[in-house]
Amino acid sequence: MSVTVRSRFLLWGGAAFVVALDQLTKAWIVRHLPAYTPVDWIPQLASLFSFTFVKNTGVAFGLFPQLGGIFTVLSAIVILGIMLFHRAIAGTDLWIYGGLGLVTGGASGNLLDRLMRGYVVDFIDVNFWPLREWPVFNLADSAIVVGVAILLFDAFFLSEKKVVTDATV
Repeated sequence: MSVTVRSRFLLWGGAAFVVALDQLTKAWIVRHLPAYTPVDWIPQLASLFSFTFVKNTGVAFGLFPQLGGIFTVLSAIVILGIMLFHRAIAGTDLWIYGGLGLVTGGASGNLLDRLMRGYVVDFIDVNFWPLREWPVFNLADSAIVVGVAILLFDAFFLSEKKVVTDATV
């Protein structure tokens, strides 16, 4: 498989997978859970996490709930920017394509929520120390965080190694 095919698969396939999984889990949560009530389906895991359906009109962690419209526009701009500039951003670096795929999928999943529901569905509620007070989040949020972590790791560790390797050749 060529680099071009792999890079497209990582970006667009990864984004599509994240959106599909995110939207399926959110639809299930909305249909089966009462809002703002923690549920422990697996009692053995209750000390680690529970499911709590939260309607988030703000940005990450429920911050700035009155600015939901601005975050809708910002999400659309981020997605459009990645769509337009992914080749210039990533070049041939498959790690960057993978990270961009996760960010695009996560941003798209939360954008779909804002457009369809007027809020983002959050449902993963961690219960263990030191994250006991951590805000409720969803799979799209997780994909964004992991994608950004990959991009940062690549920028600070892998790209530096590539420059040194290229310079020594």
